[in-house]
Amino acid sequence: MAESEGRMTLQGVQVFLAVVAAGSISAAAKSLGASPSSVSQHVTNLEAALGTRLIDRAARPVAVTPAGAMFLRRAEIIQSEARQARAELSRFDLSQLTLFRLGMIEDFDADVTPRLLADMASQLQGCHFVLETGASYHLAAMLESRTLDVIVAADLDLSADWMESYPLLADPFLVVAPRGRVKPGGDVLGQLLEMPFIRYSNRQMMGRQIEAHLSKLDLSIPHRFELDSYHAIMAMVAGGAGWSVTTPLGYTRAQRFKNQVDVMALPFAPLARRISLFARKDAMETMPRDMADSLRPLINALIIRPAVKELPWLSPSMVLL
Repeated sequence: MAESEGRMTLQGVQVFLAVVAAGSISAAAKSLGASPSSVSQHVTNLEAALGTRLIDRAARPVAVTPAGAMFLRRAEIIQSEARQARAELSRFDLSQLTLFRLGMIEDFDADVTPRLLADMASQLQGCHFVLETGASYHLAAMLESRTLDVIVAADLDLSADWMESYPLLADPFLVVAPRGRVKPGGDVLGQLLEMPFIRYSNRQMMGRQIEAHLSKLDLSIPHRFELDSYHAIMAMVAGGAGWSVTTPLGYTRAQRFKNQVDVMALPFAPLARRISLFARKDAMETMPRDMADSLRPLINALIIRPAVKELPWLSPSMVLL
């Protein structure tokens, strides 16, 4: 940003020091990677802000005026303090944080979240933690309104310029059907279409993602039931009411229904959602990136390995990002 006339800026001070050190406007411009006219304008604006001439441009090399010599000592102090401030901020690790507000999708609330919070609590002894669990769109709204500091959510709009993101997990979609209703080796999709389709609510981001994928494939699948709960959907599938599309996380969260359902890959083009960590850009220094680095091994140990052990065919698509 160009320096405005009448306002002293750190950039103007630094340019003045560069001119004094180099002995000319052109030499200073070369050292700064700027044009001579830009350097000259910065000096002119600084002089206007201070109300006095600092440099005698007619001298060769340029010389500081008496006022410039007096200001030179102050300019060196200003630059030194700025460097010290940068050094202190680069060492800032949020160790003195007193409140941290975390939003997590419900998929992680039983396994990953307790471990993450325990690890963070051991590092941030004086910090009070507030946890919010819920749907991704709900958490995103709370992050945007500054009600939460960091969230872990699925498939948010990455084009938001106020947000930084760190991908964590590729979570592929799969089919759950009543146990024994789909015969292996046959037309899987045809057998599924003989049963009612139980879909995720269109209010949920995952429901909209599934519907958009089916529409893209020109698959119009009538449905009788529209629900917004993993457990409710798995209970209905286990009870023989129909089949559904979910993810490994949704399947594993409804443990008590596992023996009553069959799990299989999608009988059409594959689809996966991406789970990432999101924060407001530049709001918490390196903490979001450090959290993502801490989350990945937890996700691998607590989510991916157990899922792939039970369903080995997931291994190429359920991976850390």
